[in-house]
Amino acid sequence: MTSPTVKTDKPTKTDKPTGRELAPLIKGRLQQLMAFGGLIFILIVFTIASPNFLTFSNLTSLLFSTVVIGTLAIGTTFVIITAGIDLSIGTGMSLCAVMTGVFIVNWHLPLVLGVILAVLFGGLIGFVNGFNVAFLKIPPFIATLAMMLVATGLALVISQSTPIYFDKIPGFSAISTGNVIPGIKFPNAVIILLVLAIIAGVVLNKTVLGRYTYSIGSNEEATALSGINVRRWLVLIYTFAGLFTGLAGVLISARLGSAQPALGSGYELQAIAAVVIGGTSLFGGKGTIIGTVIGALIMSALSNGLQVISVPQEWQSVILGVVILAAVYTDNIRRREAKI
Repeated sequence: MTSPTVKTDKPTKTDKPTGRELAPLIKGRLQQLMAFGGLIFILIVFTIASPNFLTFSNLTSLLFSTVVIGTLAIGTTFVIITAGIDLSIGTGMSLCAVMTGVFIVNWHLPLVLGVILAVLFGGLIGFVNGFNVAFLKIPPFIATLAMMLVATGLALVISQSTPIYFDKIPGFSAISTGNVIPGIKFPNAVIILLVLAIIAGVVLNKTVLGRYTYSIGSNEEATALSGINVRRWLVLIYTFAGLFTGLAGVLISARLGSAQPALGSGYELQAIAAVVIGGTSLFGGKGTIIGTVIGALIMSALSNGLQVISVPQEWQSVILGVVILAAVYTDNIRRREAKI
């Protein structure tokens, strides 16, 4: 005689995320909201401080100034999510700008080809950084610091310490300063930044490259033990980030109408600050492109607003430095809370 089947009231396993699994996602969204709230607060303060701040021309200028920092920040977001750092993006941008001039002005290559080669040159810089970090096991700080110095020297040597001008290259400046929509003074560079942010967001959230970026940053050893070739993917991540350095070099040279070999110093700190302000952790595993764009807007709004209310340049540097310290301190607090 068989015993009757006993039904239990135990819940069956589902694929719905638990509260513990949702906590990091909720915190990430909260960090983005806080960053956005900070941006709104800054805009309100400067609007009250000066009637010249909240004008169409000044807001357009603010967005325009966000393009270079935003482009660099989007690329380095991938690197920082892996718990790495890239100090070479500023001087690397200058070197890519110089190479843009070499390809188009000196070598007389077609405009499109010259731009593509300049972007790929940025990818080459990223590839070298990635190789040094992944295969030679050089700490990212040291590897990219060395590349920063190399890029600084090469930019000066290749350009012979003189700017390369694009005034005889029709259509080049329009890449950055032109208007897609006739009659509306909205520079192409801002639209390019928007497109880059969308592409980077898709790559980070919907592709294998993005998935492994988060995985390596969360636990590199566990990622390697799961059979993933961490070294190869690190090289790909740094190379992909380097493409944005090349794009920034093209955009800034198109904006200025010249390739300035000594221009990029300091941009790396602003870009990294934008990434951290936007919620990406310096310790890896967390970050979003939306947050990075908001962080870049905050950095640009601060710089623009301080100029509008005529704060001296030396005090602008002090204030921006304090903001960077506050961003890193906040990241430390987030990390300690995550361990609790």
